Amino acid sequence: MDNDNQQQKHEEVQQRAFLLCKEYLHGVWNSISQNDMHIKKISGGLSNLLYLCSLPAEVSPSGNEPSCVLLRLYGQVRGETEEALAGLLTEAVIFTLLSEKQRGPRLLGVFPGGRLEEYIPARPLLTRELQDSRLSGMIAAKLAQIHAMDVPINKHPHWLWNTMNRWLENILEMKPSLTKPAEAAMLSDFLACDLEQEMRWLKRELEDVESPAVFCHNDLQEGNILLRELDQEVVVIDFEYSAYNYRGFDIANHMCEWVFDYTCPHPPYFTANHQNYPSLQQQQFFARKYLEALPESEGSCTDEEVEQLLTEARIFTLASHFFWALWSVVNGAVSTIPFDYWVYGKARFEAYYKHKHHLINTQQVNP
Repeated sequence: MDNDNQQQKHEEVQQRAFLLCKEYLHGVWNSISQNDMHIKKISGGLSNLLYLCSLPAEVSPSGNEPSCVLLRLYGQVRGETEEALAGLLTEAVIFTLLSEKQRGPRLLGVFPGGRLEEYIPARPLLTRELQDSRLSGMIAAKLAQIHAMDVPINKHPHWLWNTMNRWLENILEMKPSLTKPAEAAMLSDFLACDLEQEMRWLKRELEDVESPAVFCHNDLQEGNILLRELDQEVVVIDFEYSAYNYRGFDIANHMCEWVFDYTCPHPPYFTANHQNYPSLQQQQFFARKYLEALPESEGSCTDEEVEQLLTEARIFTLASHFFWALWSVVNGAVSTIPFDYWVYGKARFEAYYKHKHHLINTQQVNP
């Protein structure tokens, strides 16, 4: 995009942002001009554009209106499929519920194509901070609160298998469209593992695990956990993948994220340090804090409950690796984001098979 087009796009967004803030926030926002309002792009991709809209420094709120807000504009829903639109609706409902329960940013306005959110001065956690016991305990308690929510969406845990089946279908149809020899070769390596048969085995094993279906975040990595500047509390954000799922998946997925750091500035744009995977003591600490935070626990739990939760997590670690490996291959074929999805997919597949062999050798799953 050339400079003239960029400037035109910026002016269009600024005008829309000004009118939305004026309409939904009222107060002093009605007394400033479009040129007075400050707007800064925070992030943006295919799914969302995020802008920080602020009053000028010399203008103070006249009532309870905020001095700055986040403007989220939904991107084009590719193909506007029923599934994609349902996902957008689900995310909006979840955000509203979290806002009402004060477990996330307040919802300040909803309009066709986006929403206005409370701006929380905060930063995302660093991967190494997941090991901090104070933060880990807060994350565990926050996850328990999320799992206890009653969200008005389909409560059967079909999401995991439906999503992986769809991605697998895409992968099986992908090879003729790959023009880069390296990508085609890597895809052939993946397909040589007979992913269809592997997923059938995985589903059989996971169905034998008694892990309750709860409302899950499904992507609880450090980038989706904010640390508030004001009180140093954690806030969970980005419920793009949230759905009813097995609680073992959410616990296992978070623990896997202790290993992966996505802040690497050069290819493959991530690092994997398996030494950072939580120790048994750290796992037990997280599980206990999680169980104690559940509403029905009354602040206590037994050693047996801790061990049951960790048993679920150990086996659902397979699902986490397999899920994100498939996701990586699908995105590797289409994404222009500077991230080596192919290398990441290989890393997750390798972690999957290594963990599978460990579970088989220790007789925790069937061969």
